[in-house]
Amino acid sequence: MKNRKLKNSELVRINSDEFKTSKKTPLIIILDNIRSLNNIGSVFRTADAFLIEKIYLCGITAKPPHKDIHKTALGATDSVEWEYVENTIDLINRLKSEGVKVASIEQAEDSISLENYQTHPNSIYAIVFGNEVKGVAQEVVSMSDAVIEIPQYGTKHSLNISVSCGVVVWDLFLKLQFHDTQ
Repeated sequence: MKNRKLKNSELVRINSDEFKTSKKTPLIIILDNIRSLNNIGSVFRTADAFLIEKIYLCGITAKPPHKDIHKTALGATDSVEWEYVENTIDLINRLKSEGVKVASIEQAEDSISLENYQTHPNSIYAIVFGNEVKGVAQEVVSMSDAVIEIPQYGTKHSLNISVSCGVVVWDLFLKLQFHDTQ
């Protein structure tokens, strides 16, 4: 049989304990005032898939345990490190003081198209995803070291936050892994 689908038992995956001790991608996800629990769960799964260092849940963003987060996270809330911080501005100030490069994922003047955003070796990055309706708050955008925009060519003005996260994380994962191989 050509291109036979693999069974879950055939996939080589690490367990939650191995995940916690694995070398992480130097990437942090900040969820700023995300309303949808399904979006939050999806971001956890994406973070698990790409060995993301940590997720920060801010503002109204719900936190585990919650059945609707669990429904889409499928256990990733147990593997991915996360923390709730009420105020996103305070978090960004703290991360920047630790040398983390912060980028908002938003459509803004002077934004950098995702494919043109460059990462540097030995740096840690935090990417901010905003509310499903209002996006990333202007104050957060203004504090960011960069604003990254996902190019879009259709009639809609935005992507779902979980889709945006998957696109951005995959792109940055590849760029950051490239530094590891150098």
